[in-house]
Amino acid sequence: MTTLHDKVPNGLNHKEADLYRHLDSARLPKHIAIIMDGNGRWARRRHMPRVAGHRAGVAAVRSTVETAARIHIPALTLYAFSEENWKKRPVSEVSFLMSLLSRYLKAEVPTLNENNIRLEYIGRQHELPGDVQERMSWAREATARNTGMVLTLALNYSARTELVDAFRSIVHAASQNGGIDHLRIDEQTVSEHLYTRNLPDPDLVVRTSGEMRLSNFLLWQLAYAEIYVTPTLWPDFRGVHLLEGIAEYQKRERRYGGLNHHDSRTAAETLKT
Repeated sequence: MTTLHDKVPNGLNHKEADLYRHLDSARLPKHIAIIMDGNGRWARRRHMPRVAGHRAGVAAVRSTVETAARIHIPALTLYAFSEENWKKRPVSEVSFLMSLLSRYLKAEVPTLNENNIRLEYIGRQHELPGDVQERMSWAREATARNTGMVLTLALNYSARTELVDAFRSIVHAASQNGGIDHLRIDEQTVSEHLYTRNLPDPDLVVRTSGEMRLSNFLLWQLAYAEIYVTPTLWPDFRGVHLLEGIAEYQKRERRYGGLNHHDSRTAAETLKT
């Protein structure tokens, strides 16, 4: 086990640095996905409108993104706006979220560049307002040359829609290459047509606010991810909470459907008798 006592990255605060020192450098997640939940409850507990919770959540995004980049997590994906949000949230709230997204992108690009972070998106971007799409394209281009962490924002995203789009893409590709009569579909084929085809599957998924569900997020990619649920509401979430999640992740033994070392040895000994 290689702990990180002597290699604390610059920029971590005292609490973050203390947690980081106890992590195993060889077992940091390659890809962390976060379901950012609890903005509405955060605002309600303070007798404030829901939009105040969304506004407060921007600070959580900034802290989490910067901490992940500083400890050299290769990929971070944030569930920012689901496809269902279009249908189940008031128009005024959706409009505020779109405006907040545009302001966030404009304000945060310098920080993303300072931290060598490349910005990407998943979801049906073409259904978003035109001005938002333009700001998204601008931000992506402004960070395109960065070589550090890949920050992916899931916007107008639905895992079921992603799978539908993947299957449509597979059929279309086959129709352009000899027809569908000889089409063969396996796991690799599906993965190559997902929005996340250029990313590794997440090792760790974090859900804030204590809810125990995936909410239609990366259902294919999270098949073997470790799930960490924290009662912390998203606007209160900071880099230190991310490190707590990584510490919990490192306590677990990832078996991918197999046996752990002890169980494997016991099974082998049983077969011999």
